Amino acid sequence: MTIRIGGCEVGAGKPCFLVAELSGNHNGDLGRALATIQAAKASGAHAIKLQTYTADTLTIRSTRPEFVVPGTGPWAGRTLHDLYQEAHTPWAWHERLFAEARAVGLEVFSTPFDPTALDLLESLGAPAHKVASFELVDDGLLRRIAATGKPVVMSTGMASLEEVAHAIGVLRAAGTRDLVLLKCTSSYPAPDDQMHLATIPILAQASGCPVGLSDHSLGLIAPVVAVTLGAVMIEKHFTLDRAAGGVDSHFSLEPAEFAALADGVKRASAMIGRPTFGPGLAEEGSITFRRSLYLVEDVAAGEAFTERNVRSIRPGFGLAPRFAPLILGRRASRAADRGTPMSWDLLAGEPR
Repeated sequence: MTIRIGGCEVGAGKPCFLVAELSGNHNGDLGRALATIQAAKASGAHAIKLQTYTADTLTIRSTRPEFVVPGTGPWAGRTLHDLYQEAHTPWAWHERLFAEARAVGLEVFSTPFDPTALDLLESLGAPAHKVASFELVDDGLLRRIAATGKPVVMSTGMASLEEVAHAIGVLRAAGTRDLVLLKCTSSYPAPDDQMHLATIPILAQASGCPVGLSDHSLGLIAPVVAVTLGAVMIEKHFTLDRAAGGVDSHFSLEPAEFAALADGVKRASAMIGRPTFGPGLAEEGSITFRRSLYLVEDVAAGEAFTERNVRSIRPGFGLAPRFAPLILGRRASRAADRGTPMSWDLLAGEPR
């Protein structure tokens, strides 16, 4: 099954669709956001993805404990409103960002976090919409997104299989036809042993949807592994320079790293191939260097073939070594020189 996002087909048998997530890595600077889009294209991305929200559409100003990020990570101790205020992409930028992405040849879409955000993205002609893992449980938002009739990409971090099935049902009932699910571990960064990429083929089978990976792990390994498990889309946070900081920079890839990811995914996809046995095209020239049976001494007509004058050696132009028991003890039909490959026409008479 394949779907179309803008001018790109996404699904089995198509090149893995690579999405560079801008998120808050613009650091509040429009020029940096535009430069990030250009760098994403140069690094091999097929699409750039934004996040469309304001702090007030996501949460409220509060210092109550439940509105403060717990733990010891880079966001620990910050209120949700403060974090989202820093990370959001100003709505006034969106038209310029969409135009820049299209100008450099990238597909561009976003994650709307409320109906007003969705209205903005629809006005800009977004070719698809993203559902974030944290919004998968918001049936009302899902229905509004589905009603656009656009393809939907939905992350499944934290969701049980029942929750995923429920969300799919809500989307389908409200008009979504084209849907891609992304395996996701909603931890920033995600530990290697919590990625559980083995879920990808199970999720595809259970949902009947193409499945990809929204990757928050460090490095390049997870996307390559995901492709070998059937992932058709990879979404990875992207930054011009981690050293410049930013709310998501600590688990984002720089341009050279994203380019290496694109190359790794392309190579992994090519290596998967199809189930096959026997020599492939690349091996045809190597067959001749297999071992085979050769005369290693001159033999006269009528002389017996023995372990002394017949051996398994390289190259591979003689009979296969497994035929040695049928040859040893039989006699030569004619004289043959040392270095002659064994063949059936060299045999005469019955085994001794």
